[in-house]
Amino acid sequence: MVETKQYTPQDFKSDQEIRWCAGCGDIAIISAIQKAMAEMEHRKEDYAIISGIGCSSRFPYYMNTYGFHGIHGRAAAIASGVKTANPKLSVWQITGDGDALAIGGNHFIHEIRRNLDINIILFNNQIYGLTKGQYSPTSEFGKITKTSPFGTVETPFHTGELTIGAQGKFFARGIDNNVKLNIEIIKAADKHKGASLVEILQNCVIFNDGAWSYITDKEFKEDRQIIVEHGKPLIFGKNKDKGIILVGLKLRVATIGQNGITKDDILVHNAHDPDPTLHLALVNMRSPEFPVALGVIRDVDAPTYEECVENQIKEVQAVSKIKCVEDLMNSGNTWVVE
Repeated sequence: MVETKQYTPQDFKSDQEIRWCAGCGDIAIISAIQKAMAEMEHRKEDYAIISGIGCSSRFPYYMNTYGFHGIHGRAAAIASGVKTANPKLSVWQITGDGDALAIGGNHFIHEIRRNLDINIILFNNQIYGLTKGQYSPTSEFGKITKTSPFGTVETPFHTGELTIGAQGKFFARGIDNNVKLNIEIIKAADKHKGASLVEILQNCVIFNDGAWSYITDKEFKEDRQIIVEHGKPLIFGKNKDKGIILVGLKLRVATIGQNGITKDDILVHNAHDPDPTLHLALVNMRSPEFPVALGVIRDVDAPTYEECVENQIKEVQAVSKIKCVEDLMNSGNTWVVE
């Protein structure tokens, strides 16, 4: 392992003025990422920050690392090329719900499917912010926006469900105002070998203020959020007396001490289970009956794309008769022009 110096979050801050709106959730997210990177075991010059188009995609300007500001929806393609060309780099793709799941949707699902060792941070504010408030692929059904004045008639994407459906091996969810949790899941994403998708529920104070207020309300958030941790029971609530149980093939909320329910009945979270059934159930908890799951929901080992490419090249080279360009030029049928 290459020895790294001890960094501080300040080492990752560029000299550029942050141009996000005051109170934007992006500001808390970049703070979490800078703090997390200061604790990771990479040299600063080995970080590559890749973005597309959108408010979140200004990210490379504000980071004192290598970076590339791409075009709309193409951050995944650029990040894939960067990682495949130089697998030693720590590649971070910064994207939004519109950039990743609309124009970039095809790139997104194949990036996940191929399992490139890229860390994808998807800011989900359920709106197009940079272009001033159109509905996005994650906007809830019926959402009134500038492009849906009578309410959307589209069923939204659910990021976790889409990621796991695309054969994703790592999915975590955070919320912008919980910097401590975000630091931990960002570090977990870095340790995971393969495509890691971190969805951060982010508030756009101008065009979709309060999008996540139902689960961030201080009075109710402990009953409406559940922080999942591998190997720990799925318990939540102000009094830590509620939990998730499995009834048949469905998750249910139960109260410990009622109807004979004890802590032993509460489901224990297994983020490493290759079977995605329960992970899908956790990411889809969204009705008033359930809390929203935050934390690392899925974290499963699998071969990465770039590892497979490198191994394939070595295998072909080992048996190939062609070792250099001269061998190639003199292979097959050759002739001399007099």
